[in-house]
Amino acid sequence: MPRLIVTNREGETSEISVSDGLTVMEAIRDNGFDELLALCGGCCSCATCHVHVDPDFVDRLPPMSEDEDDLLESSDHRVANSRLSCQIPFEADLDGLKVTIAPED
Repeated sequence: MPRLIVTNREGETSEISVSDGLTVMEAIRDNGFDELLALCGGCCSCATCHVHVDPDFVDRLPPMSEDEDDLLESSDHRVANSRLSCQIPFEADLDGLKVTIAPED
């Protein structure tokens, strides 16, 4: 099963296994990371699932939509490798993907 490596806001890193068909947001939420609020449930309408993606993986992700870009623009913690985790489908070729949960806005 593909692995996702998540660093929480305290800097603690955990490795989780991800089932097929989940987004990065669903995998993080379903594995008990309560600090990733994901208030809209993955509808790309709130930006509470903001993560910073390891730069080695940024080019392997699907392109950012205009809606995602607009939502991230409202964050004080946006960086070049920011993404909304609800917009990243986790597939086997992303095995080992590293993300850090962004600070809360």
